[in-house]
Amino acid sequence: MPRLPAHVRACLFDLDGVLTQTATVHAAAWKEMFDAYLRDRAAREGTPFVPFDATRDYDAYVDGRPREDGVRTFLAARGVHLPEGTPDDPPDAETVHGLGTRKNELVLRRIREDGVRPYEGSVRFLHAVREAGLRCAVVSSSANARDVLIAAGIGDLFDERVDGVVAHQRELRGKPAPDTYLEAARALAVEPAAAAVFEDALA
Repeated sequence: MPRLPAHVRACLFDLDGVLTQTATVHAAAWKEMFDAYLRDRAAREGTPFVPFDATRDYDAYVDGRPREDGVRTFLAARGVHLPEGTPDDPPDAETVHGLGTRKNELVLRRIREDGVRPYEGSVRFLHAVREAGLRCAVVSSSANARDVLIAAGIGDLFDERVDGVVAHQRELRGKPAPDTYLEAARALAVEPAAAAVFEDALA
């Protein structure tokens, strides 16, 4: 029996770093993308190349945020402001959406090549709360959440999924705004106060 307060009727789980061991995959993809861009920009401008730190910069600026927010937030910290562009921008476009697309292609390649491993303890906990009669939802900023859940073999353990695709369709603000978690509670037909949230992003 999971040790949760008696009033909790649902569990809302972040994905990367909570359910699956994909936070490091994302951090590596962000680093590969940003380092290539920053190196090229430094060469063009004749300035020193300062690489993306896959721990400090990842935690502070991109972890848990929607992809384009991560691009904006990190670059703003470096004093760089790019045009927004559009979601149709190719990965070589020097825009917020272009860099986001480039990062997404890199992370999908890494997932295809390396697969996805869930945390065994998280899977045990999921089974325990479901057996206790609690409903479960996954809440992720990622537009690839469905594919990650399937690759990890845990897609059938959730009653609802509120991810980057759903957030875009329903015009929900991304994390750290609470909108996606509130939407998950609504979808599970529970009051927010009756839902326990499992989240690791500092944002």
